Amino acid sequence: MTEGAMRAVVLGGTGALGGATALRLARAGWDVDVTGRDASRMPVELSEAGVRFHRLGRNDGRGIKQLVGDGTDLLVDLVAYTAADVRSILPAMASAATLVLVSSRAVYMDAAGRHVNGGDSPRFEGPVREDAPTLPPAGDDTDPFTREGYAPCKVAAELAALDSGLPVTVIRPSKVHGPWARNPRTKGVVEQMLRGEPAIELVDPGTVDHLTAAANAAALIETVAAHPGTRILNAADPDTPSAADIVRAIAAQLGWSGAIDPVPNGLNRGHHPWRTAMTLDSTAARNLGYTRAGNALELLAEEVEWVRTQADPGAR
Repeated sequence: MTEGAMRAVVLGGTGALGGATALRLARAGWDVDVTGRDASRMPVELSEAGVRFHRLGRNDGRGIKQLVGDGTDLLVDLVAYTAADVRSILPAMASAATLVLVSSRAVYMDAAGRHVNGGDSPRFEGPVREDAPTLPPAGDDTDPFTREGYAPCKVAAELAALDSGLPVTVIRPSKVHGPWARNPRTKGVVEQMLRGEPAIELVDPGTVDHLTAAANAAALIETVAAHPGTRILNAADPDTPSAADIVRAIAAQLGWSGAIDPVPNGLNRGHHPWRTAMTLDSTAARNLGYTRAGNALELLAEEVEWVRTQADPGAR
């Protein structure tokens, strides 16, 4: 460790958001430890920046407590899915000066109780603020890894953290993008373009489904580290490209000259990952002093390049 450096522990630090956070902090001079289940998933960029990997499961409360120790300035939890997950590491949380729990925009519901994982798409009247209604919290017997259970379990995890009396900032990102994503949403479009498909079909190409660059969320987490407190913050990109804007940007990056073919609703074609009309209000984050790392489309290019190299390693 570097004497005098700030120290951060990132639980689940090898994916897009965790990796971006660990890398940003390491490059800013922090000592950074990340946890994960598989060392092979540790991005080489993190190792080269001095980030240390620890093979620890999220339910290993004792191991996490030992890792956090008594001198951790920031603990970031990206793998808490339930209230029980939060309760299991409360001793470790109490040993950190600043705490960040990463939740999801999926917790929000509209005035009619519709939400992003429900049968009917929600209809929000404008950008969603942090004080908007959320789904009821799930009980401990709910499976968080189901479509129905995910968001209620995230609500329960948020409440367990916020009610702990500790300085926890809950961050609610939208559709996260960036290198090292487990399931990159751009993959299908990139693969179609690399195959030379003449057209890409899109239902509702004008829909704005707010994105969150992992790099922007990481910048917000670094800001929170300098301003400990108990709060909820939306994390989303400053611009709001439509589905068609996203596909056109990917096309320009890959040199694809095909056509975007709008498809009417009701047909079993043209589905894509950006179909929920929803934007997040990020005023509270900006008021905290957060400065974005970049715009959505310029940062989305980093994921696209990473996806392209995964599909064609020789293109690196």
